[in-house]
Amino acid sequence: MNKYIAEFIGTFFLVLTIGCSVMAGVTGGIPPLAIGGALMVMVYAGGHVSGAHYNPAVTLAVFLRGRCPAKDVLPYMVTQIVASLAAAALASYLRPDFVATAVSADFPRIAVVEFFYTFALAYVVLNVATAKGTQGNSFYGLAIGFTVLVGAFAVGDISGGAFNPAVAVGAASLGFITWANVWVHMLADFAGAATAAMTFMMLNPGDK
Repeated sequence: MNKYIAEFIGTFFLVLTIGCSVMAGVTGGIPPLAIGGALMVMVYAGGHVSGAHYNPAVTLAVFLRGRCPAKDVLPYMVTQIVASLAAAALASYLRPDFVATAVSADFPRIAVVEFFYTFALAYVVLNVATAKGTQGNSFYGLAIGFTVLVGAFAVGDISGGAFNPAVAVGAASLGFITWANVWVHMLADFAGAATAAMTFMMLNPGDK
């Protein structure tokens, strides 16, 4: 149960930070910095308890890589999505006057950027948090947080910069993306994560 609580807390504060920082209307690089920073500190806080996935796509990648028991996959994903919806509800309560503008419904571009940056995120997670060669390192949280920061800066205006099915659900409930686009995020994010897992295993055949 402790690991599910840790997953809830980490996902909750990630999505709450996304919601509140975007809804604050601050321009420039502040929201990506806040979001990447929130993920970084929550990864450091919960990594020793749950592995600090905070992302159903990451859970899939870690499972395929062989470092997440099958019995935990669905509970992790459900916990992450529930935490995202709870955080979105709190963000809406805290900023009741916010009027959302959803990113454009450009399905091909959304799919491409979500696939590649979710691949990058899962690839980094697998290499810095599960690989034998980096075992015991102190930089894993920084690397993971900065991957999301980079993606948010680079392509956040195209897809909303979710790279995470739970974040996509929370973002849709806040109006940052349309509900009609959520399936694109889901498909692209899970595909990117699965591809990252296969790539990791191909590059690290002896790392079981």
